[in-house]
Amino acid sequence: MKNLTLKNIAQVCHGIYYGPEDKLEEEIQSVTTDSRKTVKGCLFVPIVGERVDGHNFISQVMKEGALASLSERKLENVDFPYIQVESSLQAVKDIAEFYLRQLDIPVVGITGSVGKTSTKEVIASVLAQKYRTLKTQGNFNNELGLPLTVFRLRQEDEMAVLEMGISNFGEMTRLARIARPDTSVITNIGTCHLENLGDRDGVLKAKTEVFDFLKPDGHIVLNGDDDKLCTVKEHNGIRPVFFGLNDKCDVYADHIVNYGLKGMSCTIHIDQEVFSVNIPMPGRHMVYNALAAAAVGKIYGLTSEQIRDGIEALEPVSGRFKMIETEKFLVVDDCYNANPMSMKASLDVLKDGSGRRVAVLGDMGELGTDEIALHEEVGEYAARCGIDVLISTGKLSEYMAKKAAEVNPSLKVIYEPDKDHLLRNLEGYVCKGDTILVKASHFMNFEEVVEKLQNL
Repeated sequence: MKNLTLKNIAQVCHGIYYGPEDKLEEEIQSVTTDSRKTVKGCLFVPIVGERVDGHNFISQVMKEGALASLSERKLENVDFPYIQVESSLQAVKDIAEFYLRQLDIPVVGITGSVGKTSTKEVIASVLAQKYRTLKTQGNFNNELGLPLTVFRLRQEDEMAVLEMGISNFGEMTRLARIARPDTSVITNIGTCHLENLGDRDGVLKAKTEVFDFLKPDGHIVLNGDDDKLCTVKEHNGIRPVFFGLNDKCDVYADHIVNYGLKGMSCTIHIDQEVFSVNIPMPGRHMVYNALAAAAVGKIYGLTSEQIRDGIEALEPVSGRFKMIETEKFLVVDDCYNANPMSMKASLDVLKDGSGRRVAVLGDMGELGTDEIALHEEVGEYAARCGIDVLISTGKLSEYMAKKAAEVNPSLKVIYEPDKDHLLRNLEGYVCKGDTILVKASHFMNFEEVVEKLQNL
């Protein structure tokens, strides 16, 4: 890994090196926080978790071929190289910031309340038509996940598409200090993490912290249909590129055709160019994601044909509106996370399904003092959107169920207090031919609901 010698690592994380002097100029080959993923020449970063302390595995990973380890404690009577640091987490962020500067690879940083991952996937798919592109995998978008994504980069990579997720003020500053994006994309400003951010103005303030670390010649790409983002005029002389569904945006779409769960099509207008594209995933929100990708593609010199090919090559990610066909059902696996905005978007897609349209919804987290009202709001939306069955699970989802039943008495509403009760009774609630949406915040572990449906 370019310039990641033990000497440089010790310097950038303000650590104290212990070990043979002849090892100081050796470069590490990779970075891991998981002792089970030790490879020869790696740097091991021991993280102290709630249940597991990575320091307990330092000797093991060194025997398995690691070049060195970090440690928050002085290690007695060891014969291997290690760097003592005050905080492993802070050290890994400092090392990632240094490493990314060595590579000179353009970075597209993506944030927003809803759609970060799907937008990241479309942008990466588009850029991959011209460049060797590395993207964030899974949920590696926080203060540990982002550095670990950066460490996957190599000199031969040509683009980095990095997702950045936050839940509090200051987090974006710490993430953006590592990523220092050349292009910043914000999908929307919704009602996420209100427990910490207060209201949507707080969300806007927290998300736009990213602008403070943009490269001087960078780009800002924003959803022009979002009532908060459209108020951003410029930052340090950088005028945003807006995308949306109205022709006042720099990049816009019209002639939108909905093919239900088979996807969408639209016509994209960008810099006097016009082209049609088929989007292989359902939902009007996917049009916005495609527009963001088109804007980024244009910034980096892709042709309209390359942009269209990248959008049409998109593949779904597990837990993010992935269609799973079983012998009995079509299961829409959208259980990775949830907030009021994404719940409504998913319900809009479900109503286009065949057979009975069944929504299995669970609690949404980090909504602050309005959490009951926001669950009721989703319940009311479910009652009016045209689905056939609502199954809600969790303490807060009881308010969702009650509101749905109150607004639409003809809607079949089922409430289960927790996931265990739901799993025991689920088979009796669903029928052959159903289209079933499964969605909740990540802490609800609704992956088990998807697995149960696949095995019925």
